[in-house]
Amino acid sequence: MGLQFSVRQIMRHYSRSVWLALLIVTASQPVLANSNVADTLWVEKQTFTMASFTTFGGKTIRDVKVGWEAYGQLNDTKSNVILITHYFSGTSHAAGKYQETDPAPGYWDSLIGPGKAIDTNRYYVVSVDTLVNLNAYDENVITTGPASINPDTGKPYGLDFPVVTIRDFVNVQKALLESLGIAKLHAVVGPSMGSMQAIEWVSAYPDWVERMVSVIGTGESDAWTVAALEHWATPIKLDRHWNNGNYGNTTQPVDGLAASLMLITQNALTPDFFNTVGKNLKFSNIEQGPLNDINDTHSIVAWLKQRAYQRSKHMDANHLLYLVRACQLFVTGHQDSLEKGLAEISANTLFIPSQTDLLLMPYLSEDVHQALATLGNNTRLTHLSGQLGHLEGVTNISAQAEAIKAFLDSELKERL
Repeated sequence: MGLQFSVRQIMRHYSRSVWLALLIVTASQPVLANSNVADTLWVEKQTFTMASFTTFGGKTIRDVKVGWEAYGQLNDTKSNVILITHYFSGTSHAAGKYQETDPAPGYWDSLIGPGKAIDTNRYYVVSVDTLVNLNAYDENVITTGPASINPDTGKPYGLDFPVVTIRDFVNVQKALLESLGIAKLHAVVGPSMGSMQAIEWVSAYPDWVERMVSVIGTGESDAWTVAALEHWATPIKLDRHWNNGNYGNTTQPVDGLAASLMLITQNALTPDFFNTVGKNLKFSNIEQGPLNDINDTHSIVAWLKQRAYQRSKHMDANHLLYLVRACQLFVTGHQDSLEKGLAEISANTLFIPSQTDLLLMPYLSEDVHQALATLGNNTRLTHLSGQLGHLEGVTNISAQAEAIKAFLDSELKERL
């Protein structure tokens, strides 16, 4: 962004933002573009309801509800719609504020708004809470998942909730858009797990989408990624309160959930970032607490753990397990190979991996970009850089704002 931040500034931003929200993790920008109240984009959360929804796996879910919000105005021809698809621990709150007392705007506020890269003076921007949204107990999130009441039993679903996939997230979004009379998307744009949804859109429904932007993304969860994601689920299943998914509000597997969030956060960041935090904490390998008591922890571990517990308050452990499975099952187009899924894509595409990403590593985007180029598709690739790793795609997306704006405003080009 052309700005230098002190360790204190980074810590202040990180404490406030990352723990509010990977895939995957954080929620606001180092510099708030909408800090002036007069310029703030005010947002209203709305609810979309489906009496019945059939999953990709053929199971039926009754009384599905998801939250959504929109920015800008829908034009007369309903041709100016951009869909934003959110990351693993994200929500539909992509930009603006619900009320003046909100501590920070939506996670991509630097990108979405009047005159910004995704210009709400031109585009009608829609964002939707996914099924099994991790933030099930956040008052601003509306989702259907294991924590929801099963209308057949009057009790929470727990693990009776059907397995859902990235395609299911897309199909709920499609049903919402159709309810608004929308049948075409100018673009779909998303980071991390949102990139999975974005590329699923252009493969599953090629006639719907003209452009796609994949940020810190992938076209599939390869063997390495599937195995890495399993580690996120393990602490929850080992928590004595998990009880095979049958837990109440007062006996939730909080320790397992917090341990999972600690792992997710470290995966989403970089050694450089953690070492910077450690210096600020006066971290030392030989700290007196851990030296004298096996139950004590190092300062960097205590720092990570404290924020994980804070962050877990609005989250549900079973929802995290279902999100992990949705990501593990992902391959573009839900085909039996990535190649078949990519062959369905005709949209213009832009891929923006992070060079320091240790979670969805750059090769996952680069390989898809190259494969589409080989197929003759109009595809572009540019990179983010910086010490935030995977989180560059959320907190520092404005570094590629010009590239995104140019891509969204460009004329469509046919496959060669």
